Amino acid sequence: MAKNETLPVFKDPNRTIDERVNDLISRLSLEEKISQMLYFSSALSSVGIPEYNWWNECLHGVARAGVATVFPQAIGMAASFNQDLLYEVASAIADEARAKHHEFAKKEERGIYKGLTFWSPNINIFRDPRWGRGQETYGEDPYLTGRLGVAFIRGLQGDHPKYLKVAACAKHFAAHSGPEILRHEFNAVVGPKDLRETYLPAFRDAVIEAKVESVMGAYSRVNGEPACASPTLLQKILREEWGFNGHVVSDCGAIQDIHEHHKCTSSPEESAALAVNNGCDLNCGRVFTALQKAVEQGLISEQTIDQAVARLFKTRFKLGMFDPPELVPYANIPYEINDCPEHRQLALQAARESMVLLKNENNLLPLNREKIKKVAVIGPNADSKDILLGNYFGIPSQYVTPLAGIRAHVGPEVQVIYAPGCDLETNTPDFWGESPTSGFAEALAAVERADVAILCLGLSPKLEGEEGAVANSDGGGDRISLELPGMQEELLKAVMTVGKPVVLALFNGSPIAINWAQENIPAIIEAWYPGEEGGTALAEVLFGDYNPGGRLPVTFVKSLDQLPPFTDYSMKGRTYRYMQEEPLYPFGYGLSYTTFTYRNLALDKTCFALGQDQTVRITVEVENTGPVAGDEVVQLYLKHIEAVVDTPIWELQGFKRLSLAPGEKQTVEFILQPRQLAVVDETGTFRLEPGKIQIYVGGRQPDARSYALTGTPVLEATIELSGPTQELAP
Repeated sequence: MAKNETLPVFKDPNRTIDERVNDLISRLSLEEKISQMLYFSSALSSVGIPEYNWWNECLHGVARAGVATVFPQAIGMAASFNQDLLYEVASAIADEARAKHHEFAKKEERGIYKGLTFWSPNINIFRDPRWGRGQETYGEDPYLTGRLGVAFIRGLQGDHPKYLKVAACAKHFAAHSGPEILRHEFNAVVGPKDLRETYLPAFRDAVIEAKVESVMGAYSRVNGEPACASPTLLQKILREEWGFNGHVVSDCGAIQDIHEHHKCTSSPEESAALAVNNGCDLNCGRVFTALQKAVEQGLISEQTIDQAVARLFKTRFKLGMFDPPELVPYANIPYEINDCPEHRQLALQAARESMVLLKNENNLLPLNREKIKKVAVIGPNADSKDILLGNYFGIPSQYVTPLAGIRAHVGPEVQVIYAPGCDLETNTPDFWGESPTSGFAEALAAVERADVAILCLGLSPKLEGEEGAVANSDGGGDRISLELPGMQEELLKAVMTVGKPVVLALFNGSPIAINWAQENIPAIIEAWYPGEEGGTALAEVLFGDYNPGGRLPVTFVKSLDQLPPFTDYSMKGRTYRYMQEEPLYPFGYGLSYTTFTYRNLALDKTCFALGQDQTVRITVEVENTGPVAGDEVVQLYLKHIEAVVDTPIWELQGFKRLSLAPGEKQTVEFILQPRQLAVVDETGTFRLEPGKIQIYVGGRQPDARSYALTGTPVLEATIELSGPTQELAP
């Protein structure tokens, strides 16, 4: 630029973002503005801005953009109950995203999945185990989901005062968790109490606490309003109550659903106008091309379009897209950080922490390598790459399947005998008449020759996932049964007849009703979809090089008979918070190779008047009283004893994962805020009201089933509140 030329305001890094955005928009025609409201935003040659594609994914690693580190699926990371881990994982993902984006841009590759706006995390509540996308979530609990969501968003977005590392997106707003097959036409009917108490808290945390840059609307209607054009969700709650000032993006095809399936409008012009008028700024789809005609028809003003475009450009300015790279620290992350050894090690640690020990009869685990000369590794998931990945994944440069991990771990001195036994889902003879049990003989021969059998069973992303992503599914991606599919349980039973020690390793993204296994198999490990190093982590757990400490972020029910209808969005009878029946495995449950003792539960106040200092400080001492080092997940639950409205049976309101050596002690502190002590009435209002609140602290949920499975006690204390009821902010 010549010395006498003036730098345009929008290119001047010293001006405020608002000044730069307003200047840029003033230079654009209506057609150019609308072109920026589609996920494949056009180049603006008049102002020298290249095309940009907003659609990028990083649920558990940079997805669909080539080789990248693949961490455990979200539900597995949730089982870690470790906020610090999720922050670290998200920060590594964002580093890889930046490195890949800038390398692509240097080569003028600006297509889909190569940008800096990531449509992650999924913080919907996993309210029903049939939902195929439950694997993408952090489980069934709003508090756990909120804490992990905040950590993940902060890790993605970074902590620079001016620039975002990448832009995160909290999805799918709101009350969205199946059925997949109905999602384009479904109306989720949710009462005010359930909406505010269960479905919205994690989104509120993402907006108010984590300052998430983007929110994605859901496909469905919520109480009759299309979620991507809902004045209640997008205007009243998101922007007015919570002060959200980022941008809103539609789910893909959701704007088209408004007229084609929800029948709330009669044309693309009406759908586009309805969405933008109510606060949706970006269309994953093509319906917003109708905004030009919508303006001509008087359905929407250019001023409203300007407002949406301004929000979108603010995000791009925060990402430093229009600034010299030397001013943007994240633009200088080297490409070599992608898929680097440090990130592979982090993926391994995440996989370790995701493992949940469900059963360990007579301390079969860990296996004694000195006494084992032959291991049979059996099952359709034993050498499957798919079960490492889950959905929305990148490509690992190296896959470590369970079989590969066990082989590498035991070394040449231990013989590993492999047999699939059966496939994942076949339960009838094929076209040629081959029986679905034809692989049993080989599997049994392997087990007969082995000292121990490790069965790798469960599900795969081929059997559960998003609508359209799962082949041969009658549920559109959802599950229609909670049992082990195909002949897997029959294989398990056949192996047990051999009389050798058996370990069951489950790979899945949602709960499985393994009632027979719980009664008959001596050791069971829940491994989820554990990422690129999943096989290594499993082997370390099996042979005691790592002591599992994960906890279930979702209830494992015994059967579908224990669940309300899938389409019922009431929380009555759902999740550990409202389920009256005994589960197979409770939320918050998991075993260890060591033992932990809790002592000295103390509260800084046990009674106080409302209106005074309403925070409560709670401390507890935890000691590893067992023989080996291990992780403990300290959990704090509370129960309202005298509430005049329905409240959860109990609810998680604090957790902390500790690593303790044998004999080591640590004091854990929790600070309960007023909102955590409140009840939610039928209008959805949070109220602090007089009465007693029971506090429970231990390594599990304070229910009878958890006690039966663990034999460990929890400590209890009581808080008493007095004075007049107080309403809290929405």
